Amino acid sequence: MRPNLVAGLDIGSTKTCAVIAEVVTGPKGRRLKILGIGQARTVGMRREVVTDIEGTTESVRTAMKEAELMAGVSVERVYTGVAGEYIHARSSHGVVAVSGDEISIADVKRVQEVARAVVVPADREVLHVLPQEYIVDHQRGIRDPIGMAGTRLEAEVYIITSSITATQNLRKAVSRAGYRIERTIHEPLATSRAAVTDDEKDVGVALVDLGGSTTELAIFRDGKMRHLCSIPWGGGTVTNDLAKGLSITYAHAEIAKEKHGVAYAQLVDPRATVELPGPGPGTTREVARELIAHIIEQRLDEILSLVGREIENAGELGKLGAGAVLTGGGAGLEGAVEVAQHAFGMPVRVGIPGEGLTGLADSVRRPQFATATGLALFAGDQLTDTAFGKRLSHGVIGRVGAWLKEFF
Repeated sequence: MRPNLVAGLDIGSTKTCAVIAEVVTGPKGRRLKILGIGQARTVGMRREVVTDIEGTTESVRTAMKEAELMAGVSVERVYTGVAGEYIHARSSHGVVAVSGDEISIADVKRVQEVARAVVVPADREVLHVLPQEYIVDHQRGIRDPIGMAGTRLEAEVYIITSSITATQNLRKAVSRAGYRIERTIHEPLATSRAAVTDDEKDVGVALVDLGGSTTELAIFRDGKMRHLCSIPWGGGTVTNDLAKGLSITYAHAEIAKEKHGVAYAQLVDPRATVELPGPGPGTTREVARELIAHIIEQRLDEILSLVGREIENAGELGKLGAGAVLTGGGAGLEGAVEVAQHAFGMPVRVGIPGEGLTGLADSVRRPQFATATGLALFAGDQLTDTAFGKRLSHGVIGRVGAWLKEFF
């Protein structure tokens, strides 16, 4: 595997997406060149948790081999994402005395270690420690205290943890497929890397990832993650409603949603009809397309209303100047933006990767590839600008660089 190759692997409940890219340096700085993508139906995952290792292994292998074939390269290491109800987050605070006349990297490192020294249950592991702000001699709102004068340094951090069992089973599935997980990233954090701009994170934005079995919410403000939660409803819930409401199988309901689905009924011609399987073998029947749209709209509005309530309960309503960004497979439905705007009462757009990408960038400009692309971008951030593309983990300078990327 060439040292400047990176791979992002998004193992969702319904689809597994892989992105292979190359980190290249040009006149505009480092950019990610998309080389290949792969996609496969996920088997053995339920609500973002592995329930069948062999099935998940085959899904990973299929998606990765398809991406490798398109890219014409082989990879060994991948960045994977985790999400779902077993992800927990909490705030923590640390304080230290400044050792010299001004705040040094060593002081920042010490205060981070104090802030992250919280009791983590034995069945959980720390994924990220995200700085919220630094406080120097009671002066708040400081983003980078290095070089400032002061005697007392405090840090507010946001600690994201995951179930060890869930991540271990994910690693086993990826390992059996013939790959090694370089690092596990919280999926909304990775998705925001590809689909949300820094300006949006500064003024306040809600990232809503409409997945197959869960809907993930991550709120950013002042450039930092402020709140996250997982709602146990997603695109699969909409498909179930279609199967029951139209009296068809789940598989046929999924096809009907992809081919004829619209999330906002007012966008559909009330005279339009579609052909669906009938009650008997080999028979068909005509169904109003507006009926399909009504079923999708009602369930999607319910899911997004729960998201809106979570934003309000987090105390962020009215503070999100950039509104909301929709990603995930559900965001690809026509009319999803209109339903979300009604549920949230704020501007909404669909988050599509594209900024800073070259090569086959058009192939990932879809909301369902936002997480996998974000994981690849995350991996690219860990590479140096040297001609040899050595990873930051090599050498003393590399270890300091990796630490800085983690905390800044």
